[in-house]
Amino acid sequence: MNTTATTWRVGWSRGVTELRQSFTNAGDLFNHCFWPVIMLITTFFLRDVAFRQTGFSLGTLVLPSILGMNASMAMVTMSQLLTADREDGTLLRAKATPNGMRSYLVGKIVSVSGSLVADLLIFLIPGMFIISGLAIGGPGSWLTLIWVLALGLAATLPIGAVLGSLFTSARSQGLLTLPILGVIAISGVFYPITAMPHWVQWIAQLFPIYWLGLGTRSALLPDSAMAIEIGESWRHLETVGVLSVWAIAGLLLAPIVLRRMARREAGSSVAERREKALQRAR
Repeated sequence: MNTTATTWRVGWSRGVTELRQSFTNAGDLFNHCFWPVIMLITTFFLRDVAFRQTGFSLGTLVLPSILGMNASMAMVTMSQLLTADREDGTLLRAKATPNGMRSYLVGKIVSVSGSLVADLLIFLIPGMFIISGLAIGGPGSWLTLIWVLALGLAATLPIGAVLGSLFTSARSQGLLTLPILGVIAISGVFYPITAMPHWVQWIAQLFPIYWLGLGTRSALLPDSAMAIEIGESWRHLETVGVLSVWAIAGLLLAPIVLRRMARREAGSSVAERREKALQRAR
């Protein structure tokens, strides 16, 4: 049997199993619902807050931006899961099987992507009834949303795998989360980026979070909202270009970094990390 086909089949099966388990476990199910509900509450209180004289409320502008932000946060989820599996020895077991690391990575991409889509639907479907002014009537809106999210996942998930390989303990993930929250704050998610200083706008445009937010706004907002954006345009070509650069960089770098990480994994290192975790718990 073709090795590549087997790797994808095993990885897909693993990912679907993990996804199914996450929706039958009370703790995971709570996590799936918690943040979408918090974001819904946020948009609800912003639904009547006008942004300058644009005719749009902050709630209308924020809802699609939050979709893009959540898609970009998939790299944090990927990083956290990879670090946790490295700490408890799951990666070592994957390494010991033929093509185990590749199957593991495919499985994680499937499970994280599936979880993300479910979380976005939990947020978007009620949000469409809470927030007015969205342009969601035509198929073009949904096609744009699909390609933006698909390209966004291609840009963020490999980077998440790279970042996860840099940490040996789940406790150290705060070193990753805090900078990402800082980038979110300047990326026009909760307030239009054109209201920020120009130097902040340039920094934000270096990262995929801004472009994912711009792409989801272009899918769900009317064209009149372009007046609020940089250059008064949705800049689809630039969105494709920047997200593609991140995707290519991640896809080239992730296999190299993961192979090096796997070579360093051994039973002794897993036992040492487990002992340190037990000592912290005492």
